[in-house]
Amino acid sequence: MAKKWNMIVDVEKCDNCRVCFLAVKDEHVGNDFPGYAAAQPAQGHNWLEIERKERGSAPMVDAHFMPVMCNHCDDAPCMKAARDGAVTKRADGILIIDPVKSRGQKQIVDACPYGAISWNEELQIPQAWIFDAHLLDSGWTQTRAEQGCPSGVFRSLKVEDAEMQRIQAEENLEVLKPELGTRPRIYYKNLHLFNKCFVGGSVVKEVNGVEDCVEGATVVLKQDGRELGRATTDAFGEWKIDRLEPGSSGYQLEVTGPAGRFSIQFDLGSESRYLGVMKLAA
Repeated sequence: MAKKWNMIVDVEKCDNCRVCFLAVKDEHVGNDFPGYAAAQPAQGHNWLEIERKERGSAPMVDAHFMPVMCNHCDDAPCMKAARDGAVTKRADGILIIDPVKSRGQKQIVDACPYGAISWNEELQIPQAWIFDAHLLDSGWTQTRAEQGCPSGVFRSLKVEDAEMQRIQAEENLEVLKPELGTRPRIYYKNLHLFNKCFVGGSVVKEVNGVEDCVEGATVVLKQDGRELGRATTDAFGEWKIDRLEPGSSGYQLEVTGPAGRFSIQFDLGSESRYLGVMKLAA
């Protein structure tokens, strides 16, 4: 079996420094690579972009960042929309939009369900991130984005499909829009920070008429009687349970501490929730 290129992107590690964004620009703006890609325009094209997601509400909010680019799908809609072999899939899994054959074929841009293909108005061609195939073909083992990233967000792997499937299961990797069946070769780790919700709260007890934070209380979350997660309050009495499905309902929450108990039932909308201050009672 042939080994193919894959990319793992760890959402949790991205801090929006945008070095990867600049590395792609540095490699492709003004640089023509015949057979791979024409030069990227100085403005208007972001072959690698950083998306932002904020979850929760004050005082419990988190923000995360996710690099997005061409997914180099094995069942690529852009390849189906192209004429005359303008989009091809290499034996190593990399998708290439031919900068000559694709001229005038704007339908290639429209076919991408991820919005990862840009239209070069001057050259009248569609363009996307080429996985730095020109560098890999010359012996590189990393893309420019991975090489430049200071926090280890990216990991390039050239492995057989069976091995990639094992890694995907072992590391709980996901792809974007799996329901489309496009079979992307870009995998995401900790994608729950974008597509799942959390619930959180603050636990207090009353001491001499004054509310004080409770550290070390146990928080158990159940749905229809089945435990989904548990947490322990920190020094500020705060807790968080993540990876919940948006729009789900029927939750039961119970907090247990040395000063008593607290319980609540709630449903979850489309966004993460801060459930407020929870006062333990005997």
